[in-house]
Amino acid sequence: MKHFAHLHDLQALIGQEIGVSDWITVDQTRIDKFADATGDHQWIHVDPVRAKDGPFGTTVAHGFLTLSLLPEMFQSAFDVADVRMGINYGLNKVRFTTPVPAGGRVRGRFVLQGYEPIDGGAQLAVTVTMELEGAPKPACIAESLSRRYV
Repeated sequence: MKHFAHLHDLQALIGQEIGVSDWITVDQTRIDKFADATGDHQWIHVDPVRAKDGPFGTTVAHGFLTLSLLPEMFQSAFDVADVRMGINYGLNKVRFTTPVPAGGRVRGRFVLQGYEPIDGGAQLAVTVTMELEGAPKPACIAESLSRRYV
């Protein structure tokens, strides 16, 4: 985890990697719980027997499950000492480039794309590349917008 003393220190780091998250295992239990929470019980996610003969040879995580791991990744990638709170402001672009098989591990690489001062803090635009362990292509690439307040 990278540590920064002050939010404004990030402004000089536009275009640079500001952190890498811990690995997160996406097991079948997590996939099933996400299916229950969202009502998306498509067989490629929740039926391991049927999925063996499917296009991926196993069950795979929902794309939105993969995306929902962003907050957990942010927490282990970097912190800013003088930030008292942060909120998700949205996404500019999201692509799911490789399916995450049940049992797969993902982590995020965070590159700061933008820093915009706002009242009480800053809005950060960060490109997150979610690596899938052992895969040549990332699982997901997303530009995340968050607001951090000091």
